Amino acid sequence: MTPGTQTAAEGGAPVAATGYRPRRALPLRVEAIRQFRRRRTLVTFGIVIALPLVLLTAFTIGGSPTDDDGGAPALVSIATASGPNFAAFVLFVSTSFLLPVTVALYCGDTVASEAGWSSLRYLLAAPVPRARLLWSKLVVALAYSALTVLLLAAVALVAGTAAYGWGEVRLPGGGSMPASQVLGRMAVVAGYVYGSLLVVGAVGFWLSTVTDAPLGAVGGAVGLWIVSTILDAVTALGRARDFLPTHWQYAWLDTLQPRITWAAMAQGLALSTACAVLFLAFAFRGFRAKDVVS
Repeated sequence: MTPGTQTAAEGGAPVAATGYRPRRALPLRVEAIRQFRRRRTLVTFGIVIALPLVLLTAFTIGGSPTDDDGGAPALVSIATASGPNFAAFVLFVSTSFLLPVTVALYCGDTVASEAGWSSLRYLLAAPVPRARLLWSKLVVALAYSALTVLLLAAVALVAGTAAYGWGEVRLPGGGSMPASQVLGRMAVVAGYVYGSLLVVGAVGFWLSTVTDAPLGAVGGAVGLWIVSTILDAVTALGRARDFLPTHWQYAWLDTLQPRITWAAMAQGLALSTACAVLFLAFAFRGFRAKDVVS
């Protein structure tokens, strides 16, 4: 008999226990508090807060970068022009590795860690329906992923403004953008960066439901991102690279123009969302019939 149910007096059909409501099992608030207290969450927040400060210190010690700094990206050469310029640079250097790792950590560790601690079966016996358990953990993991992206952008913007001031934003292609447009553009950038990483989170979450090793789930998601980055550098693949998630990871640079172009960002978000939906479907379908023994 399924935990949380009792056999009816007539017909033997299982009915819900008195007062039991599946939708109230494992509330999001409880799961959010549990995940916040995890050491990896606190360490991740610490790294995200420290990174802009470390980069500010590096610029202070080494001096402002110039256009001839070994072929550095255009954003590097204008990173110290203003606070918003610095924030854009911080997001640029974080998009390729730091943020994918954090999203993979949140989503890949959430279910596998419970299995590794042998507490997953006790959650299901509470009773928490399997779909509800996955839904709660997924929503919280994605929420913390979004919070991390926003925290990085906010700290970089505040720290950069304190160091370099608030004013017109120098654009990589030349020209400038009024300071009045900064917050709106930064919101678009942060939203796109988060959306492009949904595929990493979905892969990590799927792997988290099929393995009891959190490191394997996180490593698998990060490995996918790395392999995609390597393949994207192979120009011989031609148009096939359009189907790689990392091919569109810097499409948000189109916001750093006098007039935003949306085509590349739309393609990137469409690909990331489609892949995320596919892998999340794998996760829910596979976990529904999984024999949970740990």
